[in-house]
Amino acid sequence: MRLNKYIAAGTSLSRRAADGAIERGRVTVNGVTATLGTVVGDDDTVLLDSRPVETAPTHVTILFHKPRGYVCSRDGQGSATIYELLPKQYQKLQPAGRLDKNSSGLLLLSSDGSVLQELTHPKYQKNKVYRVKLNAPLEPLHQQMITDHGVMLDDGPSRFSIQTAENNKALLSVTLQEGRNRQVRRTFDALGYRVVDLHRTQFGPYALGELSEGDCRVI
Repeated sequence: MRLNKYIAAGTSLSRRAADGAIERGRVTVNGVTATLGTVVGDDDTVLLDSRPVETAPTHVTILFHKPRGYVCSRDGQGSATIYELLPKQYQKLQPAGRLDKNSSGLLLLSSDGSVLQELTHPKYQKNKVYRVKLNAPLEPLHQQMITDHGVMLDDGPSRFSIQTAENNKALLSVTLQEGRNRQVRRTFDALGYRVVDLHRTQFGPYALGELSEGDCRVI
């Protein structure tokens, strides 16, 4: 970032006034008197009249298409992690919730704690939509159990809405607001089904769309 822009972002000076301060020798970068046109980065120390100039951090949130076979933690403990796929500038971002190793689809990551809080805290009730494939057609009674009263798991009842494909009752669209660990898989497991494929297509207002597997974009 050009020095005058950096100063303008961290003080009440305009860029023109910042240039004037630089010309008058009021600005140093890493202890050296600055000159017009100097470029600075996050690791540089900028002083104006011997006082530090600090700009507000610029937060970033990205939408990432997670492939199967990758875990969302930094320490994969022998497994490949999503941070091996992310561009270097995004490798410090934190995920908003997770997808397990065998699941794929939309994953949001951010450097902004308030964004992460709004996406994951139960009080904000963000809908998450999954495309689910079971090893067998879902029985109508089991669908009603899940949607009406929920299925009891070891961490409490699990309830969410389900839509089945007209021509294949093993293909489902699942919508839930909770974010408990492997909740969808455990719910169907409790009823004797096995989830063959789980793919998240939407998280709150954000949809995966046509984003290719392994790619990301800033939102």
